[in-house]
Formats: sequence, structure tokens, C-alpha cells
Amino acid sequence: MSDRIACAALRSRITDADTAAALISPGETVGMSGFTGSGYPKAVPQALARRMAGESAAGRPFRVNLWTGASTGPELDGALAAVDGIAQRLPYSSDPVAREKINRGEIDYLDMHLSQVAPMAWEGVIGTLDTAVIEISGIRPDGSLIPSSSVGNNKTWLDRASRVILEVNRWQNAALEGMHDIYYGTRLPPDRVPIPLVKPDDRIGTPYLACDPDKIVAIVETDAPDRNLPFAAPDATALAIAGHIIEFLSHEVKRGRLPASLLPIQSGVGNIANAVLSGLVDAPFDPMTAYTEVIQDGMLDLLDVGKLRMASATAFSLSPAAAERLNADMAHYAKRMILRPQEISNHPELVRRLGCIAMNGLIEADIYGNVNSTLVMGSRIQNGIGGSGDFARNAYVSIFMTPSTAKNGNISAIVPQASHVDHIMQDVQVIVTEQGLADLRGLSPQQRAKLVIERCAHPDYRPLLTDYAARTRGGSYGLHAPSLPAEALSWHRRFMETGTMLPG
Repeated sequence: MSDRIACAALRSRITDADTAAALISPGETVGMSGFTGSGYPKAVPQALARRMAGESAAGRPFRVNLWTGASTGPELDGALAAVDGIAQRLPYSSDPVAREKINRGEIDYLDMHLSQVAPMAWEGVIGTLDTAVIEISGIRPDGSLIPSSSVGNNKTWLDRASRVILEVNRWQNAALEGMHDIYYGTRLPPDRVPIPLVKPDDRIGTPYLACDPDKIVAIVETDAPDRNLPFAAPDATALAIAGHIIEFLSHEVKRGRLPASLLPIQSGVGNIANAVLSGLVDAPFDPMTAYTEVIQDGMLDLLDVGKLRMASATAFSLSPAAAERLNADMAHYAKRMILRPQEISNHPELVRRLGCIAMNGLIEADIYGNVNSTLVMGSRIQNGIGGSGDFARNAYVSIFMTPSTAKNGNISAIVPQASHVDHIMQDVQVIVTEQGLADLRGLSPQQRAKLVIERCAHPDYRPLLTDYAARTRGGSYGLHAPSLPAEALSWHRRFMETGTMLPG
């Protein structure tokens, strides 16, 4: 397999995963690659988990602080969490084992805007980085590294870590080479300069990652697939949400507020987001571009039919079928894709400059448009804020979407008051459910409440919300965004006590 390692000087550092994992000590901070289940190391984390389990059984607890780009896979987050090997985790995690331990208070979780991780690592305010474990697809003769299916924070981890362990994964398509654009021009104030990117398809860096060869202490060869999970076929709810969004975008084009090809689209991850992307295949927007975090199945569909001219992201998030499709024709797709560091893919300066149309999911929104995208019932983490805040505050149009109910109708996504707020109402311009779309731009809080209730709430909850909104005008401390504190969160309390937000 060493044909992927073309630098002769580094071949002497090839070893096995157990030997590499033995270089990591308890209490270290370890930065690993990975973003939405793409490009994460597979062998070293599992070897580290085995070592942790053995040490723990001998009465010597072994935990590390774990930093990544975003979510990874069961071979990393799941394996380390299962053996109680994670003391602190940032900036995002979707692993079910880790989630349960976070919600039991067994893992300290720092939920962060994804664009802020690299700058804060450089500032040193989140601590020092001891070891980086980075998956790549190859090493060139000059020692430069060919990234794999995600970039994430890899550039920063390689620069900041005291030592580096590389996993060279033969499963990653060799045709990935040349797809990446690694920008090395970011600086901290007072030396920060404008990022010279003005179009989604601009290339401003190099296709390769750089690493001081003296820091590379081990290289492990692997042949293991990314975590590629299937998307559910769009149901009636997802199709209705997609239809409302496409109708809204068509209206904006007709009114002259958006160009016929739209502005660069950004989409969060998930079945509904993917349904929206797939729905754009038959929409009258052509040719589109994407400036986003991840390339999903729907974006491949848009590329295939020629509706999408270019997609810029930091990682893939594909179903197994789409991953197979991509790998079968990677050389073709690579011409119309760019993978960048997440500090660039999510950079507020660039989101604002390009005028992205941001489309993200939510857990709940209140009647004024404050959005909770992270905490169920205000305290139980679901996944994290991810990049939604990077895009929502800086987007040309900020759209949040969700089914109007969850848990078989026992939870309303539209509530009197959000139990936790990630996106304040000033950052939320459009809310969409299968019931309809509320364009909140230019509206006062009370005007927003009326529209959100009428357009987005489920019929089972709409009368309750209408009644609450009416009563706030008689019992609120103020009437700008009136509320009744004694009952604003009563729906959440009722659900926790009875299993439903519905009274009676």
C-alpha cells in the first residue's frame, strides 16, 4: 500500500495503529480530522480505545480532550465515548453514544460556531494541542499531504500540534487530488487582511496540506470507508417544505430581489435539507452555485443535470449510493467541486460578501422567530449549532425549516417561547414548515408572531398559540414582544410531565 506514500524520507515512519496510539498519553488534547462522517481517522482511534479500555480495567482511567472539525463516525467518537475515553469534546458531535454521555454530564461539551474553532485554537484560549491524528489520501514526494474527503480544521491541527500521526487511507479516491483549496493567508488581529475570495469557484490557496516533517511521528496505512448514511426518501412533509421554499425563491426572483440563477446556496445536513436540494432539480434556477459546509446527495443530482455549476464546501455528507456514484466518476465531479478549510467555508466575511442563501434546520422556534437548534427541552443537547450561526447571521436570506410537530404530534416546533435560543429573531428571516412559509423580514415582533402562528404552526397547536398571543397583550410587562413568564415555558414542562405539549 505504500505507493500512496511517495515521500521516501517518511516511509520509515510507517507503523501499525496500536504503535501509533501508544504515542498518545492520558490527559492530552488530541485534534482529529473529520467532518460530517467524512475524512476521519479510522484505525488509530479504535486502537486508542482498546488501550483506554485496558488501562481503565487496570484502575488507571485514560481520557483525552478531543477536537475535530465536526461530527465523525463510530470508529472515532463512538469508540472513544464507549470506553469513557473523552473528557472534553468540541466543537460538534452527533454520535449517539457520545450524546448520551454528554447529557449525563460525563463529557464536557463545548458547542461552538464552526468558523470560530481555528481562530480560537490559534489564540490559545481553548488550550494547547498535543497530538494531531489526520486522515489523508496520500503523501507527495515533497512531503506535502493530499487531503481526503474532508478538510475541516486539519490545516490548523497540523500547524498547532506538537506531534502528528497520519492515516493514509487507500479507500479515498486518488482523483481527490487537486480538488482542495487550502488557504494559508488567515491571520489574527492586528495582522488580519481581507480574504481574496469573491466567487464560490475562486481558488486562493494550494491543493495540499503542509506539515513540518519533523513533527510526523507515525504513519498508519488503512483501507476503510467513510461513514456514509442513507437519506430517507422525501415524505410528504419534506416535499411540502421543499415546495414552499422553491415557491418563495421563485417569488424573490420574480420581484427582482434575487438573480435568476439565485445567489450561492448553503444547506444544512439532513433529510429535509436534502429534499430541498433535490427539489431544485426541477426548479427554474440555472446555473446555480453552492457555498456551503457539505456536499450532499442533492447537490450531486444538481451537478448531474447541469443546474449546479460549482459547489464549494469543506466535506462530503453522502449516502452509500451517492458515495459510490461519486467515486465511480470522481475525475468528472472534481472539476466542479472545491473542498476548503472550515474556517474559509464558514467564514462570516465570505458568507456576507457572496450573499449566501442559508437554509438550516431547527428544533423549535417561538412565535417571534427566535430559533433553538441545539437543545431539546432547553437542556438536552441534540447535536450542536454547527455552522448554522455562521451562515444565518451573515446570509443574504436566512431560512430555517422544520416539520411543524415531532414525536407523533406530541411536540410543537412552534412554541410560545423557545426553551433555548441559538439564533435570535434578528438573524431569522424566514421560517418554513409543511404548513407554510412565514417571511418575517421587515416585521415587528407582534407582526412576526401573527404570521408565524398563521403560516407555520400545526392546526392542533394554532388555537393555543393564538390564545396565548392574545392574552400576552393584557398581562405582559411590556408590549414590544409581549410574554407571560409564568406560562411561556409551560408547554415544555407539560411535555416532560405528561409526554405531550397538548393540554388534557
